[in-house]
Amino acid sequence: MAVSEPLYGKNPAELAALCAETGLPRFAAGQLARWLYVKHIEDPMLMTDIPAARRALLAERFRQVLTPPERVTESADGTKKYLFRTQQGAYIESAYIPDGDRATLCVSSQAGCRMGCKFCATGRQGLQHSLTAAEILNQIVSLPERDTLTNVVFMGMGEPLDNTDNVLRALDILTAEWGFGWSPTRITLSTAGVVPELRRLLDSTKVHLAVSLHNPFHEERAAIMPVERAWPVAEVAAILRRYDFTHQRRVSFEYIVMSGLNDSPRHIRELCRLLDGIKCRINLIRFHKIPGSPYFSPDDAAMVRLRDTLTAKGIQTTIRASRGEDIQAACGLLSTSALEGRQ
Repeated sequence: MAVSEPLYGKNPAELAALCAETGLPRFAAGQLARWLYVKHIEDPMLMTDIPAARRALLAERFRQVLTPPERVTESADGTKKYLFRTQQGAYIESAYIPDGDRATLCVSSQAGCRMGCKFCATGRQGLQHSLTAAEILNQIVSLPERDTLTNVVFMGMGEPLDNTDNVLRALDILTAEWGFGWSPTRITLSTAGVVPELRRLLDSTKVHLAVSLHNPFHEERAAIMPVERAWPVAEVAAILRRYDFTHQRRVSFEYIVMSGLNDSPRHIRELCRLLDGIKCRINLIRFHKIPGSPYFSPDDAAMVRLRDTLTAKGIQTTIRASRGEDIQAACGLLSTSALEGRQ
């Protein structure tokens, strides 16, 4: 039998169907799930409570997909950037960010991206392919610091809601009792605002949401984020007003500050109007310079003024600390270098 699909990434119903196909009792689906998602072992030959003949059958039928990172670079501040190669040979990256008693991993959902945001290095690659659930989870499972992680954020390469099926499958495995058993409050997903898929995410998960905003005006946002043409951020805001963000689930708006482009008093006024009625916070982010970009970040004093002005107007606002600038930690820089052969 030809080796084809991976075993890692299957849910209990699929594992139960597999047991029926291979002559295993139905309860073996639970055994398989424990090996895969609790012990993180995908080699059937190591699953000792499965009959030997069935182990051999599974090993023949399914390929293994969990692979270690190919490269790691470490920042002076402790941030680590991991470079992985996908099953199709593309490069993706993950950023490990330790911060006191917290350790956050920023994972990718696609190799490249087709959203085309003008300020993002990943967008310059175009979309190479979407990641499978196994490739998404591999960034967590194969991390040397896996057992120290407190949080995962889907803020790496790609638009998660342009790969919704696989992202939801990965989230299901992360949060289910039969999977990793994580609380959804440990997970945040960032989106540029793919409206049809946004409703699906909000209805089927309890993970935190981060919306990439970056400009509150339609034409100005469209000039740097083509997604605005298809799904205006005003429509995103209208959807969010229908959901409860007052208890465990939070929504934030990511705002990369580009000096002279989106930090004026009129932008502040429009932000307040746009977000009225949504219990949220704004995360101000210093622009990480990418080669050939005309944009640059304001100085620290200007960032503080912007934060304080928005806070005074009733919107909880924070400045996200820049991490790993000395190791190309901004999304897409390391993989772009690898893609272009500048390793």
